[in-house]
Amino acid sequence: MIRINLLPHRELARAARRRQFNALLTIAAAAGVLVVVLGHLLIDARQSVQAARNAFLEQEIAKLDVQIGEIKKIREQTQALLERKQIVETLQANRTEVVHLFDQMIRLLPDGLYLKAFKQEGNTVTISGYTQSSARVSTLMRNLNDSIWFESANLIEIKAATVNNQRANEFVLTVKQTRQQTDDAKDKGAKA
Repeated sequence: MIRINLLPHRELARAARRRQFNALLTIAAAAGVLVVVLGHLLIDARQSVQAARNAFLEQEIAKLDVQIGEIKKIREQTQALLERKQIVETLQANRTEVVHLFDQMIRLLPDGLYLKAFKQEGNTVTISGYTQSSARVSTLMRNLNDSIWFESANLIEIKAATVNNQRANEFVLTVKQTRQQTDDAKDKGAKA
């Protein structure tokens, strides 16, 4: 007996292929959506990690900025203290200069010469006074130039004057005071 298949097998095969295609299409769409979702989650995760790193770095930079500010303040304070120390050391080194200055002046003044005014500005000393003769002013200038505490004595003015109804000469001269090193400074210089 001959069997004849009257069922629409081509249409069944097409339907089966269509179902298979739709299933594969659904699986591919779901896979695509899954890949997009996973990619989005991965990018969000990386962005949040990077944002956390950036926030951490900003916090650390802020801490370092505060520390740098404190270091600058400390350096400024240190510089101010060093300047004060230098001033104190200078004052300490120069405190005996006035004593030496007056001591030398007493030793170097010739007889018959009297001081009227004594003024110091920096290392320049202006001396004015009275004398019986101008030769004594010359002697004073030679004594000042020969002293280790003074140099460059210059006569500014000498003129006739009357003091206590007696004839005298009034003079004004300038001299530079030399800075003498203290024993500590000499020791430091020798070590250097």
